[in-house]
Amino acid sequence: MAVIIKWLLRVAGAVVVLALVAVLVAYMLLSRSLPEYDKRLTVRGLDAPLEIVRDNANVPHVFGTKDTDVFFGLGYAHAQDRLWQMMTMRRTVQGRLSEVFGTRTVKIDSTLRRFDLYNLARQSVAAQDAQTLAALKAYSDGVNARITEINQDALGRGAPEQFLFNAPIAPWQPADSIALIKLMAVQLSGHLDNEVTFARASLALDDPARLDDIMPLAPGSGIAALPEYASLFPGAEFRHAQAEPDLTGDPLSPFKRRAFAGASNAFAAAPSRSAAGGTLLANDPHLGFSAPNIWYLARLELQSGGVIGGTIPGIPVILTGRSARLGWGVTSSYLDDQDVFIEELNPDNTNEYRTPDGWKSFRTSRSIIEIKDADPVTLTLRWTDNGPVLPGSHYNLAEVTPPGHVASVAWTALSGEDTTMTSAMGLMRAQTVQQAIDLSRLYIAPSQNLTLVGQDTIALRLIGAMPRRSARHESEGRMPSRGWLPENRWQGMLPFAANPEFVAPKGGILGNTNNKVVDRPFPMHVSYLWGDTQRVHRWRRLMQGRAVHTRDSFIEAQLDTVSFTARSILPLIGADLWFTGEAAPEGTPERLRERALTMLAAWNGEMNEHLPEPLIYAAWMRALMDRLIRDDLGPLSREFDHPDPVFIERVFRDVDGAAAWCDVKQSAAQETCSDISRMALDDALIWIEERYGTSLESLRWGDAHQATHDHQVLGEVPLLRYFVNIRQSTSGGDNTLLRGRTRGGEGPDPFQNVHGAGYRGVYDFADPDSSVFIIATGQSGHFLSRHYDDLAQLWRRGEYIPMSLDPDLARAASVGVTVLEPRAE
Repeated sequence: MAVIIKWLLRVAGAVVVLALVAVLVAYMLLSRSLPEYDKRLTVRGLDAPLEIVRDNANVPHVFGTKDTDVFFGLGYAHAQDRLWQMMTMRRTVQGRLSEVFGTRTVKIDSTLRRFDLYNLARQSVAAQDAQTLAALKAYSDGVNARITEINQDALGRGAPEQFLFNAPIAPWQPADSIALIKLMAVQLSGHLDNEVTFARASLALDDPARLDDIMPLAPGSGIAALPEYASLFPGAEFRHAQAEPDLTGDPLSPFKRRAFAGASNAFAAAPSRSAAGGTLLANDPHLGFSAPNIWYLARLELQSGGVIGGTIPGIPVILTGRSARLGWGVTSSYLDDQDVFIEELNPDNTNEYRTPDGWKSFRTSRSIIEIKDADPVTLTLRWTDNGPVLPGSHYNLAEVTPPGHVASVAWTALSGEDTTMTSAMGLMRAQTVQQAIDLSRLYIAPSQNLTLVGQDTIALRLIGAMPRRSARHESEGRMPSRGWLPENRWQGMLPFAANPEFVAPKGGILGNTNNKVVDRPFPMHVSYLWGDTQRVHRWRRLMQGRAVHTRDSFIEAQLDTVSFTARSILPLIGADLWFTGEAAPEGTPERLRERALTMLAAWNGEMNEHLPEPLIYAAWMRALMDRLIRDDLGPLSREFDHPDPVFIERVFRDVDGAAAWCDVKQSAAQETCSDISRMALDDALIWIEERYGTSLESLRWGDAHQATHDHQVLGEVPLLRYFVNIRQSTSGGDNTLLRGRTRGGEGPDPFQNVHGAGYRGVYDFADPDSSVFIIATGQSGHFLSRHYDDLAQLWRRGEYIPMSLDPDLARAASVGVTVLEPRAE
């Protein structure tokens, strides 16, 4: 026995030693790709030496004698820190993810190939002006200089992910950067999905009047009655399509559900409303969370002056930031820049579709998707005059496409002469608000609200191409329309003067929370779908609550967690529940309900991570939405998995008979809205009890509302996910200015914070170098780097880092200075 034990100990010891050796070898291999920031390097493509000074937060400050050298340095810095992210985004827009990730991404690739965004980006290179082309070429050279260095010096394949996924890296090209802007348009566009959902709801509801409840317009809008969707195709039988894999479900997918189609806050104060006499600007664009974050901080010293702010790796532009004289911020405009058309096929020749002039052949091409560990898939791509044809398996189009028809999509991003890059590049050199507005004429997609502050004025302008539609359009762009009718087709683009603009308002305050900005009749309406009807009320109160503002008051507003929605909706849904009924014994559902209502009655609506009330409120609203719509919409109710405050208010105020949603169709009894509200609260408390226990007072909103900065490809790998995912308890909610959009759905974690402000910046032009910014994770995309998550806790606590253009401040505590020198040819 002693001999056996001795040998078991030896074997166990050997296993431990081998495991340690394996860990050490893995660390050595993976750490080879950690960038060295303090070095000198000779490279091809430079005209003169340049410096990349990394401040103590690892923000690169790029100094060069020419603008092209500065863009070269930015490309090198992006590739040092985010090479894997850049290459993955490029593969995404090219429709080539399946070459690396196999069958899981075939549907994503298929959809992007049909949009043909990458080829449109290649065509758009020729549309850029000379300065932009030079900058794109220099930026590409900088990225490629880093790739060459990795190959020559065996720097761990450039990123640790490269050891797990065989993803050959092709040289970067100018078209790649233009393509990534088009990829952002994919992420920020929700009108296609919304049109299809509108049509599906029209088909599902027995009472057409209820469509105005479940798909409500922003308050203050007016619209003539639309036809029922089925009436557009008399005699057609619509079928419920078999469930397909969700195009939005994969972390690698750029396609987002309607609830996550883009959001942001931006607000500005003129000198008359600033305590220090200078303009103020705050901006926090909202996108899906990931590790690393989509945003990357950088400072560029251009010939026109220094610029600093947020970039997206792969795009050589400060997308939100400031110079010494101008600040700019962006918010999703929700411009209706997409239309779905139902195209009739020629019954005698399905290679033709109906047009106003008769039958016409599709424009077709073939595209082959190479798939790792599987046979390739060949696609036949078809285009109509309106746009690319999408199969019925995408966006649930089969449910709204009658037999003998196909669906096509018109979209402003489908331009082969896209000058958005030139516009964005020019914005960095603009010296005044008017110069910036003039340069935005060239901006195509994705449409944004551009908020600007200069030395003495502020402005907000919707930028992006606005489709020209006929006033006789049968669906007004709210649901799919017949593609062969001339009145439904786009008639080019509206002139730039049609874009809404607000310059130097009398009140001295401007802002946008994705709320409705104009109330114009169709077809000059901009949109029927807006991203916010709630946050704007809280923002207006905070702005009007002070005669003058400061940098700190703007920070306070940016981080505000009070829910206007909770304050306005709870008195409605609980009107017949508070302080009513008999006293209930401890341990009964009635007593638990009493306790919950008592807590909510004393709550001020603050969605603080340490409080229990936000979780009770959120669970109640979720259960209430489900109770109201499930019996009427059936499986379609899954598309409405975030409570809509406007819908709930319509129901409980019985606007135009909306209280009909409270009666359960399948029951004999006549349920009232109070009944449904009470049952929904009980449902919520049961869910909370099963998940967190019956001690309501000990609940923490932050336990349910964790920000999920997950790695897109390693985030679900056992053990490894603990190293690559960044999880944080957070305040805020769906409708607070500190917006933390919840996951929704029927999964175990519906309140996880998955979409919010990955970048925050506040710029003070009374003292520009006191401006501040932050991103949600860290600058590095390498999970072994200390800069992978070093900004995450600052972001969670609502703290910032300096946003200074002072070169001495950057050098004072730098983590390294990289000097790139031209190589003698």
